[in-house]
This record gives sequence, C-alpha cells and structure tokens, in this order.
Amino acid sequence: MENIKEKAILVGCQIDQDDLRFHYSMEELASLTHTAQGEVLLKVVQKREKIHPSTYIGKGKVGELQALVEELQPDVVIFNDELSPSQLRNLSSVIDARIIDRTQLILDIFAQRARSKEGKLQVELAQLQYLLPRLTGQGTALSRLGGGIGTRGPGETKLETDRRHIRRRIDDIKKQLAVIVNHRDRYRERRKKNRTFQIALIGYTNAGKSTLFNRLTVADAFEQNLLFATLDPLTRKMTLKSGFTTLVTDTVGFIQDLPTTLIAAFRSTLEEVKEADLLLHVVDASNPDYEQHEQTVHQLLTELEMNHLPQLIVYNKMDSVHPDFVPSPKFDSIQISALRKDDRERLKERIEEEMIKQMEPYVRYVPAGDGKTLSRLKQETILTECTFDEGTQMYRCSGFSNTR
Repeated sequence: MENIKEKAILVGCQIDQDDLRFHYSMEELASLTHTAQGEVLLKVVQKREKIHPSTYIGKGKVGELQALVEELQPDVVIFNDELSPSQLRNLSSVIDARIIDRTQLILDIFAQRARSKEGKLQVELAQLQYLLPRLTGQGTALSRLGGGIGTRGPGETKLETDRRHIRRRIDDIKKQLAVIVNHRDRYRERRKKNRTFQIALIGYTNAGKSTLFNRLTVADAFEQNLLFATLDPLTRKMTLKSGFTTLVTDTVGFIQDLPTTLIAAFRSTLEEVKEADLLLHVVDASNPDYEQHEQTVHQLLTELEMNHLPQLIVYNKMDSVHPDFVPSPKFDSIQISALRKDDRERLKERIEEEMIKQMEPYVRYVPAGDGKTLSRLKQETILTECTFDEGTQMYRCSGFSNTR
C-alpha cells in the first residue's frame, strides 16, 4: 500500500521576471512531491504582477485548473507558495481535489521523516500552528489526518471543531520540548567543560551532508537522494589525522522559503549549530541552482543569529560538477566529492588548519613513563611534534589546544 503514489498537479505563480529561478523553484516543488510519495501529472504556471489576493492565481487560470482537475482526477493540487486561510478556503470551494501549499507539503515530509520524540513533537507543533488559522471551512478534510500528502500529522481528531483542543495541545508540546531542551543544554555544558571541539554540518537539503557525515564518522545516518532525508540531528565522534577527536553533528537541510512555523519549531534543534566551533557548509556543486542554495543558507543563518560562527564552505559532488560552477570568493572553501577517500582526507587536513586558527599553541614536557598523558594529548589536542630527550628522559610535546 505504501508504494501507491498519489497523483498531483503543481501550481505556481511567477511574480518576478527571473524565469530561471522560478523554473528551479517549480522543479524543487516536484522533488518535494516525489519525496512525499507523490507523482506529478502536470505543472500549471501563470505570470502575474502580483499574487491574486483571493485565489492566488487569476480567475481565468482557476477555471482552467478546474477543467484539468475534472479531466485528470488528481488526488491533490499543490501550490508553490504558502496560501492564506482565505485563499485556501476559496480554492477548496471551487476545485474538486484536496488542496495543499508548499508549507503543508514540507510539514508533511517532516512528519514522515521524524524519528526521535523531539523531532515528532516539533513537527506536530509546527503543523498545529499552521492549521489553527485555517480550520474554518475545511469541512472533513482535517478530520482524517493520516491519509495522503499533506495529511500526515497529529491524528484522527476533529480538529476543526475544537480550537481549544489544539491550543491545549500546543501548550503541552511546548512544555515537553522545554524539558528536552534543558536536557540537551546540560549535555552541551558537559561538552564545553571537556573542551570538546564541535563541528556542525549545515547546508541546503540534499547537498550530501549525511553521505559526508557517514564517511567522516563511520556512522549510519540515513542517506538517500531525497529532500530532507535527515531530520533529527545526529552527533558522532570524528578522529583527525593527528589523532585529535572532535564531535560532528549532522543537521536538517535548509530550504528556500522554509516555513516560519518550522524555523520556530526547529530553533531548539538548531541550537546544536549555535554551539559549534566550526560550520562545514556543504554545497551541491552539481546543482544548477547551487548559488541560490548557498545564499538561502546564509540568509537562514543570519535569521537564526548564527552567521558570526567560523565557516568553511565544502563544495561537494565535484565528480559531477555543473559546467557553470564558480566558487564563492566571500568565504574560505574546499572542493571535494564525499565519495572519494583522498578528498575526505584533504578535508580532514583542512579542518585541522581551520581549528588551529582558533586554538592556543602549547609546549609540554611529559615523563617517559606517563603514557596516559601522552595518549590524552594526542586525543584532546592537535599534537604537531613529540620528541624524546635522552638526557632528561622527558618527551617534549608541542601543538594546539582548544581553550573554549
């Protein structure tokens, strides 16, 4: 049953003159639909000076869409922008198919992908905050959540009849999330005390973060050519060439027009990023829209007040690089393919170089018999030199240590 794909018509309204960017946006909507187990039958697009306030697209285009829905019998019609409650209501009254927007589609994918208790709670919170102003006039559509695209969510409650129930549930989820956040804060404090160097992998969805994460840390994060393959953050140890051990966190992918309810809901998850000593910003160099993806991530980092953190751009998928690719001159960068071992080793060396910029140099003399201290220096600092002095029977160790 799970393999039965729902048929979808995609609808987009182009209000600026950038044809290429609009084309990529519609392609991304198709990819999101595929990720949500949907099959795209047709794309309906319209150029307008501004979005129609009551129906998103013009009245004539609505008539055209009505006819297409009658002819093709899709399960769902997906709009490329967030629809206002009145637009959703007006379109639902004239089009005989379930109507969802880009935001609801993304929330739906998140509902499928969430694995941890926190991830599930955050998705439910975002869905409920999205649904609350849109309950009036939805009929029975919201009573049977769990059916198809755009309906996976909080369960079979007659949501439209009980706003108070939703508000109570929102308060309850916020309390549960606060407990989880406090728990994670304590973990972070412990890591700070241990002076652990923390690296966060960030980037546009499907840039190859999980693939890189798995190969750098020998972990088992879910990796697939789908948007939002990773939702819950994972943290694993990574050992560098010098022997120094760092912590690496794989995070949820960023996306253009990420729903504001999701930014708010996942703020606590992204707190992991806030505590990082270094951001590895992974960019898919094979994607024709890589530049826009890069800008979207920078914009979201600014919104989340994380743009001050040290950052290294990792241009990934260079084995299938786009012919027009040019690296950004604004940030330090490295070009790799996560699938190539020698490229990953180069990246590890580069990470050490970036780390050393933030560390303090040290020199320490260790007695010949103190193997425990030597082992700790190798794991907890970047040990660049260790020589034995026969006269003093001491090791002279020098390198760099994390002072944060």
